[in-house]
Amino acid sequence: MSPFPYRLVATDLDGTLLRADESVSDRTRDALAAVTAAGAAHIVVTGRAVPWTRHILDDLGYEGIAVCGQGAQVYHAGEHRLLTSLTLDRQLAGLALSKIEAEVGPVALAASRDGLDGEVLMGPGYRAHPGPLPYVPYEDPAELWAAPLTKLYLQHPTLSDDELTRAARATVGGLVDIVMAGPGVVEILPLGLSKATGLSLAARRLGVKAAETIAFGDMPNDIPMFGWAAHGVAMGNAHDELRAVADEITTSNEEDGIAVVLERLLSA
Repeated sequence: MSPFPYRLVATDLDGTLLRADESVSDRTRDALAAVTAAGAAHIVVTGRAVPWTRHILDDLGYEGIAVCGQGAQVYHAGEHRLLTSLTLDRQLAGLALSKIEAEVGPVALAASRDGLDGEVLMGPGYRAHPGPLPYVPYEDPAELWAAPLTKLYLQHPTLSDDELTRAARATVGGLVDIVMAGPGVVEILPLGLSKATGLSLAARRLGVKAAETIAFGDMPNDIPMFGWAAHGVAMGNAHDELRAVADEITTSNEEDGIAVVLERLLSA
């Protein structure tokens, strides 16, 4: 058996490492265990903030560094502490929001507060995804801006996610970053923040270079990570924008797409 050709395996969570029921298959767990036994590190790189990620990492027995919140948070899972955290300038975010609404009309809002236990606030009309992830509803807009935030979430009553992303990016692209991270998940982030920035910080701590990294993802917010890593693998269920820049396309998250690639590399 040849040595595993990468020192770092970076995986997104939703639509990539996780199946629809938020579980990780035994086959994928075994493939990741074999990779780490071969000397590589596995790092989770997710748009989820730490409070929505921690239970998954704990279930995996994951004790290393994870990149959360689209790169805003570098989290040490074994020590349950934040190593770095970047917040969104609330004044700038408010300006960007007003410009977006002037262009497309009112949007429904949610927001992630900063910190290990930062709440996700959900405003009127925002459509929550089904599942166990907790939201705190709010009615008074002042509550949204009352504490440091890592991101805002936008939903539009008639525009698709792609249409809202394009319109928002065209309107406020010089003030903040706009990413589409999943169905119904369009986000306002600090300008220049991406999964690539968070991954590069984490990799530096691990002593690993971009040229030694393989990355797996499924949505447009994974594009910067693919640009940073030596090899980007899009899942079979990936968004067309990510598929267009991927070095390789594997099977879907429901069909053990990560394991398919890792097993091939391990046996090469």
